[in-house]
Amino acid sequence: MAFVTRFAPSPTGPLHLGHAYSALLAHDMARANGGAFLLRIEDIDAARSRLEWEAQIYKDLQWLGVGWDGEVMRQSGRLPAYDAALQGLWDRGLLYPCTCTRRDIEAAASAPQEGAIGPDGPVYPRTCRCAPSGAMPRDAALRLNMGFVAQATAFQETGEGLAGKVTTPAQDYVQSTGDVVLARRDMGTSYHLSVVLDDAAQGITHVLRGADLFDATRIHALLQQILGLPTPIYHHHRLIRDEAGKRLAKRDDARALSKYRSEGATPADIRRMVGL
Repeated sequence: MAFVTRFAPSPTGPLHLGHAYSALLAHDMARANGGAFLLRIEDIDAARSRLEWEAQIYKDLQWLGVGWDGEVMRQSGRLPAYDAALQGLWDRGLLYPCTCTRRDIEAAASAPQEGAIGPDGPVYPRTCRCAPSGAMPRDAALRLNMGFVAQATAFQETGEGLAGKVTTPAQDYVQSTGDVVLARRDMGTSYHLSVVLDDAAQGITHVLRGADLFDATRIHALLQQILGLPTPIYHHHRLIRDEAGKRLAKRDDARALSKYRSEGATPADIRRMVGL
């Protein structure tokens, strides 16, 4: 089996030690297996994405010694593919429009009989659920009707402490995941939809990413079944944390790779810092 993996950062801030660990791990595993390491820029969040941050990503990876194969995929150039997939799901009656705000959902979820928390936060209380009709709307979020599509799924996991077959019963999708958003009003897609379509388009066989996305992978396995796409092997790795045990975020500029580089650190130093 071919080994094709990827690193898929968002150009919304500087890469930090956590990004370095993920990129280096995926790159090293691809090279060790004689496979391909691809780069994807997840820039569907046009309001926060910046070309200068994208340029910094390339600079940081090159400094680390992480070279990628082939052309870089940019999500902003794949909007027609996302729209086509959404239209197909709409035509099958699997989506419905939702105009609820985050506050609406939080208020509904605070009711005594509600309150389940899923991968995307409070499980949607199905306030707007309806049978779709007419043309697919462009001015509302589009949710997947889990009542129609829930089915048992499985994916292979090779991550630290998580190795094995991960199965999700159909009822778990209904009760613990809910009707996830597949298209946000301001993006025309969502992370869940775009990452599944992009992995398939790039021929990804192995997905390496942080353990914080483990629960989201159940959603992706379901979408892959619904859309008739292959399910890669997943490896969810440990997260790099600060001295207080807090997961690093892009707002933690003190741990930005560019800062370490400006202070004289070497790529070997970064590898030691992240345990490689």
